Amino acid sequence: MTVRHAGLSIHWFGYATARIRSPSGFTAYTDPGRYGVLDDYRPEDGDLVVVTHDHHYDSDGIRRVAAVDATIVVYENVDASNIDRDVEPVEALGEDYDVVRVGERDMVDVDDVRVRSIPGYNDPDGTHLKPNGDPHHPPGFGCGFYLDVHGTTVLWPGDSDALPHHENLFVDVFLPPIGQSYTMDRHEAANLAETIDPGIVVPIHYDTFPDLEADSEAFAVDVASGGVPVALATPRGH
Repeated sequence: MTVRHAGLSIHWFGYATARIRSPSGFTAYTDPGRYGVLDDYRPEDGDLVVVTHDHHYDSDGIRRVAAVDATIVVYENVDASNIDRDVEPVEALGEDYDVVRVGERDMVDVDDVRVRSIPGYNDPDGTHLKPNGDPHHPPGFGCGFYLDVHGTTVLWPGDSDALPHHENLFVDVFLPPIGQSYTMDRHEAANLAETIDPGIVVPIHYDTFPDLEADSEAFAVDVASGGVPVALATPRGH
C-alpha cells in the first residue's frame, strides 16, 4: 500500500527500505535492500538514495533502485570491509553514481531536495543493548536522515533510539523504526510521535524477522490516541 501525504507518496518495501516520491517525480529511497525486500524489483528510478549504517548497506539494492544520474548519500563510517556479506565497496559505486559521504551533522542539496544527516544510535545507558551491555548501534556507528522534499519534510531516524535532538525537528512525514530489539520500540516511537506532532506517521523497520516483530496495529492505536495521523504501509508483496 502506498501512503500519500502533503503531495508525497510513501511506499514501504519491508525492512528499512522506503520510497518517497514527489509530485514532480523526484524519487528517494531509504536504505534499499536486504532480506529479499527488492526481489523482482529493479526500477532504477531513484534520484536520491540514503544509507544510514553498515547493517543497511546493500550495494545490489542500491543498484536496483538508483537511476543512472542518482546521488547516493552514505554515512561516512559505512565500510564494506566490516560487513560479512557480499557487497561492493562504497567507492565502487562512485564509478556509476555521484557518491557523497556525510558525517553525523552534514547537509547536501540534491536537485533542490535538502538532505541533512543527524545522529542515530542506541543510548549506551538505555535498554537496547547486547548481552554484554554494549549498544547495538553505538554513537558514531550510523546516522539518520532528515529530508526536505520540495517543502515537505521527512524524518528517517535510522536504527536509533528516540533521542532529544529528534524533538527539535519540524516533521511532516515520520518514518519511525518500531522493531523493538535494535531501535526504539513501538511505545517509544509513539511517544516521540506525540512530541514532534508530524503530519503523518508511517512506521517501518519491523516484522522482517523475529527480533523485529512488533504489533503495528497497537502502535497505530497509540499514535492515533495522541491525535497524530498514522498509516500502516503494508510491504510490497504482502
